[in-house]
Amino acid sequence: MSTENATCSLTKADFVSNQAVKWCPGCGDYAILTAVQNALPRIGKNKEDIVFISGIGCSSRFPYYMSAYGFHTIHGRAAAIASGVKLANPELSVWEITGDGDALAIGGNHLIHLLRRNIDLNILLFNNKIYGLTKGQFSPTTEIGSVTKSSPHGTIEEAFLPGALALGARATFFARISDANPKVMADVFVSAEMHKGTSLVEILQNCVIFNDGVHDLISSKETRDDNQLFLEHGKPMLYGKLKNKGIRLNGLKLEAVVIGENGITEKDILVHNAKDPDPALHFLLVRMSLPELPVAMGVIRNVETNTYDSLMQDQLNLAKSKNKYKNLNEFFHSGDVWEIK
Repeated sequence: MSTENATCSLTKADFVSNQAVKWCPGCGDYAILTAVQNALPRIGKNKEDIVFISGIGCSSRFPYYMSAYGFHTIHGRAAAIASGVKLANPELSVWEITGDGDALAIGGNHLIHLLRRNIDLNILLFNNKIYGLTKGQFSPTTEIGSVTKSSPHGTIEEAFLPGALALGARATFFARISDANPKVMADVFVSAEMHKGTSLVEILQNCVIFNDGVHDLISSKETRDDNQLFLEHGKPMLYGKLKNKGIRLNGLKLEAVVIGENGITEKDILVHNAKDPDPALHFLLVRMSLPELPVAMGVIRNVETNTYDSLMQDQLNLAKSKNKYKNLNEFFHSGDVWEIK
């Protein structure tokens, strides 16, 4: 994928802070941090034009570990504060760092409205399907039946699918990646920044303490070739170690097929169109799950449309052009005025 912007002279080292990183040894957050630090020199922004906003959770320590501007906010409110930062200074590259609990439980309402407004900022959603910071309670993405500290007999709630939720909120950019592939992560982060509008990247992140191995079937080296479909715009939906498996549309459902069996050829395989304004196929892709289908990875949706911040600026400019007062001083001294001496 082409992800390069005007490259500046910064390097990864310029974004490494002097703070000790205090995640558990082996946590997937380390790989995400490295991928972000590798991606930022490629987006063509100066350090003073980049800001990280986080809520509460293990992921939300992120701003401390970046040598850039940042704000560690309160539980579930990162989306609201990131929106304000971007609207106050549209020239900034704004990154919201959040977890599945922070974004989808207490912060769920803020998240869906940020997505529907399409404010030009990036959301990195660390999804380990558990509350890690508070020691292993089930989260909104924990699979039904899972035994956790707060569900000793198994959860009885259906899990959110972040991709389906995002598309339902009219998201213009959604990607899914794994913390096990730092290079791909960095490429997707650059693609998210290049997108004009709200970019949501779901990262399948491993919590080694409270939910170790939750994504292994999808992301481990032994199984990922057959269990994940890495999507690239304009390319056929092929997967497997030999790239001999693919996805085709059978009626209103997606179907996994093998090229060469039952007369199947590559012409039968769907070609990925991330830029299709109609989200119907994107909905099917984000809902793919094991064991019947591989899990869709990469940039699933990337559609350009008007952004909230640009439309708001247009309205401000229009209001200014029609206002006979050019500043507050002119307004205060218009009409009946008097001086107190």
